Amino acid sequence: MRRSSSLQSLLIYGLSGPVIALNVWLLSVLFRYFQSPFTILSLAAILAFLLNYPVKFFERARITRTQAVVIVLLVTLTLFGILAVTLVPMLIDQTVQLLNKIPDWLTASQANLEHFERFAKQRRLPLDLRVVSNQINASIQSVVQQLASGAVGLAGTLLSGLLNFILVVVLAFYMLIYGDRVWYGLMNLLPSKIRLPLTKSLQLNFQNFFLSQLLLGLFMIVALTPIFLILKVPFALLFAILIGISELIPFIGATLGIGSVTILVLLQNWWLAVQVAIAAIIMQQIKDNLLGPKLLGNFIGLNPIWIFVAILMGYEIAGLLGTLVAVPIAGTIKGTFDALKGGKSDDFMSTVTIDHDSPHDE
Repeated sequence: MRRSSSLQSLLIYGLSGPVIALNVWLLSVLFRYFQSPFTILSLAAILAFLLNYPVKFFERARITRTQAVVIVLLVTLTLFGILAVTLVPMLIDQTVQLLNKIPDWLTASQANLEHFERFAKQRRLPLDLRVVSNQINASIQSVVQQLASGAVGLAGTLLSGLLNFILVVVLAFYMLIYGDRVWYGLMNLLPSKIRLPLTKSLQLNFQNFFLSQLLLGLFMIVALTPIFLILKVPFALLFAILIGISELIPFIGATLGIGSVTILVLLQNWWLAVQVAIAAIIMQQIKDNLLGPKLLGNFIGLNPIWIFVAILMGYEIAGLLGTLVAVPIAGTIKGTFDALKGGKSDDFMSTVTIDHDSPHDE
C-alpha cells in the first residue's frame, strides 16, 4: 500500500514538470498569436485597478459609481493631456538627440580605447583591446541601421500607440463600471473554497503592488532629475525617467535601469558615469530601505529565486508586459495556495503584506 502511494506521488511529481513546461509553451504561443488584444486588455485592467482607488474615494462622498468613474477618468485624461503637451515633446526631443549622439559617443570611446592601448604598449603591458574595438565598430553600424529603419516607421508607431491608448482608456472605463459583474460571474464558475482567497489575493497583489511600484518609480524620477541636472548629466530628464520606469520591474529593474544609464554616460565621460552610478545607488537604497517596506511590504511567502524565475517566465511568455505582471501573478497563486492549504479562506494571508488598509477592509 505504501509502495503504491509513493509510486503515485512519484508519478505526479515526475509528470508535473513536463506539464508545466507544456503549459508555459502554449501560453507563449497563444500570447504571440493574440499579442495586441492581450496587451490592450492587460493594460486596461491594470489602469482600472489603479483608478479604482480614487473612484472609491469619490463614492464615499455619496456620488454614484458612474459619476465617480467619469470624474476620475476626466481628471486622468487631463493629466495625460498636460503631460502630452509639456513632457512628451521634451522626451521625444531628448530621445532623438540621444540616438543621434550614440554613434559619436561610440566612436569617441573607441578612440579612448586605442589611446589607452598605445599607453599600455609604451609601458610594455600585455593588453589587447582589438576585440573590444571590433565590438564597438559593430555596435556603431547596428545603431546607425536601427536609426535609419526607426525613422521610417516613427509616424506609424505614434499613430498606432495613440489608437491603442484610446482603446485602453475606453476599456478601463467599462471595466470600472461593469468589471465587478464580469469578475463575479467568472468567479462563480469556480468552487466556493477557491473563490474568496483568489479574489482577495488578486486584489492585494495587483492593486497594491502596481500602486506601490508606481509611487516608488515616481520617487526615483523626482529625486534623480534635480541631481542629474546639478551634475550636468546630458539628457538628465530622459535618464531619470528611464531609471524610474525600470522600477516597475521588480527585483532586477533597478539594476537594469541604473546599469543602462551608467553605460550610456560612460561612453562620454567615465568620471561623470561614476557620479551618476553613486547618486542612483544612494537613491535606490533610500527607496528600498525606507520607502519600500512602508509602501510594498515584504514578500513573506515568495522566495527571491522564485521571483526571478517568475520574471524570466513572464518575459518568455509575454515580453515586457510579462515581466510587469509576473510577480503579482506569482504572488496571487502563492497566496491562494497558502489559503487553501491552511483550509481557512477567511484567515487569508497575502503573499505581500501591506502596512496601510487594504481595499477589502472597507
